Amino acid sequence: MAESPQDRAAWLREELQRHERLYYGEAKPEISDRDFDRLMAELAAIEEEHPELRTADSPTRRVGGEPTEGFEQVEHEPPMLSLDNTYDHGELEEWVERLARLLPDTDFDFICELKVDGVSLSLLYENGVLTQAATRGNGRVGDLVTANARTIRTLPLRLPAAAPARLLVRAETYMRRSAFAALNEQRAAAGLELYANPRNTTAGTVRQLDSRDVARRRLDVACYEWVQPAGDDGDERPSHGESLAALADLGLPVNDSWRRCKGLGEVVAYCDEWQEKRGDLDFEIDGVVVKVDDPELRERLGATAKAPRWAVAFKFEAEQAETVVRAISAQVGRTGAVTPVAELEPVLVAGTTVKRATLHNYEDLARKDVRVGDAVVIEKGGDIIPKVVSVFEERRGPESKPFAPPTECPVCGEKLYQPEEEALLRCVNAACPAVVREAIRHFASRNAMDIEGMGDWLVGELVGGGLVRDPADLYDLTVDQLADLKKTNDARLGEKAAARTVDSLAESKKERSLSRLIYALGIRFVGDSTAALLARRFRTVDGLAEASAEELEEVDEIGARIAESVRAFFDSERNQDLLRRLKEAGLEFEEEAAADEGVDRPLEGKVFVLTGTLEGMTRNEAGARIKALGGKVTGSVSGKTDFLVAGEKAGSKLRKAEQLGVEVLDQAGLEELLGGAGSCRAGP
Repeated sequence: MAESPQDRAAWLREELQRHERLYYGEAKPEISDRDFDRLMAELAAIEEEHPELRTADSPTRRVGGEPTEGFEQVEHEPPMLSLDNTYDHGELEEWVERLARLLPDTDFDFICELKVDGVSLSLLYENGVLTQAATRGNGRVGDLVTANARTIRTLPLRLPAAAPARLLVRAETYMRRSAFAALNEQRAAAGLELYANPRNTTAGTVRQLDSRDVARRRLDVACYEWVQPAGDDGDERPSHGESLAALADLGLPVNDSWRRCKGLGEVVAYCDEWQEKRGDLDFEIDGVVVKVDDPELRERLGATAKAPRWAVAFKFEAEQAETVVRAISAQVGRTGAVTPVAELEPVLVAGTTVKRATLHNYEDLARKDVRVGDAVVIEKGGDIIPKVVSVFEERRGPESKPFAPPTECPVCGEKLYQPEEEALLRCVNAACPAVVREAIRHFASRNAMDIEGMGDWLVGELVGGGLVRDPADLYDLTVDQLADLKKTNDARLGEKAAARTVDSLAESKKERSLSRLIYALGIRFVGDSTAALLARRFRTVDGLAEASAEELEEVDEIGARIAESVRAFFDSERNQDLLRRLKEAGLEFEEEAAADEGVDRPLEGKVFVLTGTLEGMTRNEAGARIKALGGKVTGSVSGKTDFLVAGEKAGSKLRKAEQLGVEVLDQAGLEELLGGAGSCRAGP
């Protein structure tokens, strides 16, 4: 049976959100930027053809990367949008032509900058002092990491007297290759596992809770955007190039390789030049960012919900290298999927040593005809995921043989099977140690039950030592059991670390929402957003377990494939036993009543934009009151805006609202609207 658009869209949303979480939240990407963009384009096409399938939390409407728990959250104003990507000269030319269609008879000057491969930060200086640093998060809300940012030696803590009273800067924090190499040398000497690459290490470092650890890792930073008021003060705003020069004059670190380019030809020349020279740098870049220089033209071009129209990223071709396949092994995942992996002669690619490369599935392996002993070309897709690109068949010896896919699980020995309409082989043994290990890792992960200390090493020790067979066994662990486990350098885990893990397990019983528990169970096709939908609809695990496939399909965004998967999970006797034991362990199986249950949302569907200064409240506080009554707050005025709230010193947004005929509210009008709406309550 052909997959319905509804099922495909639901799967794409979950898959894209998973990859966003892996990239932005966990710094463990699994696919290249280009493959991610292809999935995003497919979802956008489905939503364009079937608008009824477009959801409020669709990845096509937002920037990915949820804030990490454990940090105070900061709301970005304006939001930190992502960039659209181009991958060749033709796509870059199409972008320039699109600008010309939007603003005919306009000459564009562009600023080209190196796209540093790191982690985005928003930096706020007030009266010359660095008062706030926040990660991008999901683009609207990020993690407050001021203490960590203050450890970056190249970032000034205080600016000269000439600095404006309030200065908001966007920047990229990163780790130089030399600093990364020194860090790995230290870890090797201590017998610790080496870090994979500078970008992932930066992502983990900036989220460290102890800023002393951050200081030891020698991060760097490059400022790339001065976020200036949209002409609210009446003064002419500087161009982007002028603002970069001004930031450098204030002592802020700005990469000095930027260049003003006139026309497509100069832009292409800059991109090609740095694609050739990127290996000469002491830091990693994965492309070039091209921006319109004129601030007035930027404002007229505006932005989509996800990205500014006035900027684009030109992504470099993946770096390639030649090496030899030593062996082809099999990897078993959480759902029992068995995938082939090429074990390689170590080779340096894009700044990191590569020893393994994905072969995706056995059909892909057969199509490429990769064999043990082959000389192959590998590349890092998006400079992240190593994969085999091609094989030098002419170099094969007479003894070379095609690789035969396994018929038994390489871990537990059970017979493998291939489901219809799937390219993957699967192990159906739920007790397979590899399946159990991945299920435990998923259950304990940050977006699931968030159990401290439950990393790869500890999970491997617990499963390998027979202490844990499924997630319910975790709640029987004691401090003594964990403390006696030995790490790779032969040191014990220790009582303090063991106690933290046991305390985190106890906390997870009552402090995790039902939706996170449903997600943690690892039901196939049920990601965190689908888990939230199921939790809101059924309110308890028992209610979900009793729901028929028909009742499940009545939930928005749940199609037949997801419904069948949920039903199959709860019909399994093994899973029923797991749920019984989790309940006996004391996990919370019911969703708490929503705080706003029984309250009308009279501003539902109304779109607000806030500008200027409000008396007695900040714009964030006003926005929170609007959202509590069902309204939506955005950062830019458009034809879809219902109300512009204009405080003192309102600027260009007020002018645009008046041009578009958007209703304008002063503070008294806003208070009246909120007061009247807030008094509307549901009856008894």
